[in-house]
Amino acid sequence: MTDNRVGSAPDRVFIRDLAIRCIVGTEELERQEKQEVLVDITLYADLRKAGRTDALEDAIDYRALKKRILQLVGESQFHLIEALAQCVAEECLQDERVERVEVAVEKPGALRFARTVGVEIVRSRRG
Repeated sequence: MTDNRVGSAPDRVFIRDLAIRCIVGTEELERQEKQEVLVDITLYADLRKAGRTDALEDAIDYRALKKRILQLVGESQFHLIEALAQCVAEECLQDERVERVEVAVEKPGALRFARTVGVEIVRSRRG
């Protein structure tokens, strides 16, 4: 079977607005109780085999990934949302099919007069 995709735009799997409760922040008050952060994840991978076979074992199991991330982040403590995003990206790259991952972490209510504040990072298998 030939690759009919135009250019080199990779396939993507995404998870949006994953709510996770964890300890995150540099202020003493922030470190006393878990607070909610929102995480967006975009995984870049070749999804053609899963599309052809319609078999979960050929796909990226986003339900299993979600569970791992919830447990990992929920049991961790971070001073910076940058470190939290890095932790999520590293977990996503454990799946060898994932070539690149984009992770956005938002911390609602962190800044007065702003709905949210956040970071976005991109990590890839090749660097």
